[in-house]
Amino acid sequence: MSQSQRILLIGHVEQHHSAALQRAAALAMASGSPLHIAVLVEPFVTYGLLSAELREQIRTSMLNEQQRGWSREADRLKEKGITVTFSVVWTDDIREEIHRHVEEMRPSMLVKDIQPEPLLRRAFVTPLDWYLLRECPVPLHLVSDARHPKPQMIVAAVDPTDPEAQIKGLNDQIIIAATGLATQCGAEFALLFVYNNMPAYMVSGEALAAWADIAEELRSAQHQTFVDLAERHRIPQERRHFVVGNPVTGIIGFAEERQADVVVMGRVHRRGLGKLIGSTTESVLYRLPGSMLAIHPHQSGAET
Repeated sequence: MSQSQRILLIGHVEQHHSAALQRAAALAMASGSPLHIAVLVEPFVTYGLLSAELREQIRTSMLNEQQRGWSREADRLKEKGITVTFSVVWTDDIREEIHRHVEEMRPSMLVKDIQPEPLLRRAFVTPLDWYLLRECPVPLHLVSDARHPKPQMIVAAVDPTDPEAQIKGLNDQIIIAATGLATQCGAEFALLFVYNNMPAYMVSGEALAAWADIAEELRSAQHQTFVDLAERHRIPQERRHFVVGNPVTGIIGFAEERQADVVVMGRVHRRGLGKLIGSTTESVLYRLPGSMLAIHPHQSGAET
C-alpha cells in the first residue's frame, strides 16, 4: 500500500492543545500536508459494571463532548491555513484502533504525545508507546515537549557498528528522514554516533596491558565507519559528532546539550537475537528532553 502525505495525530482526550498537536500542526504547515486527528475514547475502568442504559448515556455524552471540543480545535487550525479533519471513535482496544487507522490511511507520519508509565507497571504491561515503537509500520513521532512547535534542532542518532548484523539501509533511512525534516523546517542538523566501547574492567591480567592499543584500534575502525556513512550523505564535518560512551546516556546528554527538538532513531538496528538484548530507542524514550522520531526499517531483506 502506498504512503500518503497526510499526517495522522492521535488526539489527547484530556488536553486537546497538547505538545503533539502543536508539533503536528507546525509540521503540517511547514510541509503543506493535510492533518487528520484521530480521537480515541476508551471506557473508564468501572464502565462495564454499569447498566446497559447508563453505559449508553455515558458513552454518548463522552463522545459528544469530544466532538464539540475537537470541532473548535479544528476550526482554529483551519484559520491558520491547515487542511484538517478529525474523527472521534469509541474503542475498547486502542492499539487495534490505532493499527486500523494507520493501515487505512497509511500516513507519512504518526504523531502522538508520549505517555509515561510507572516502572512497576512496565514490568507487567507493555506501554502503548513501546508497542507502537515495535509495531507501527510508518515513521512514529512521539512528543514530550514542543517548546519549539516547528523544530529548530534535529539530531540523527545512527549506529553503524557490526555491519553484518545490521538491518541494511536503516542508518541511511535515519539520515534521510532527519535531513529532510531539517530542510522542511529550516532547522539545524547534527549527525551523532555514540560508540559503546568495551570497558576496561572487563579485561584483566596480561590483556589489560594491551587494552589501550586494542581499544584505540576498535575506536578508530568504528570512527572510520561513521565517517564513511557521513561522507556517503555529504554531511559536513562540523555536523558530525562521534562520542565514546553508553549509547543511552550519550544520546540523552547530547540532546540536552544541543537543546534538540527531535532525535531521529531507528526502531531496531539488528536482526535476530540482537533485537532481544534491549532497545536503546525504548530506553531513551522517557528521558529525552524534546521528542523522538522513530524510523521503521524497510522490510525487504530484513529479518523480523
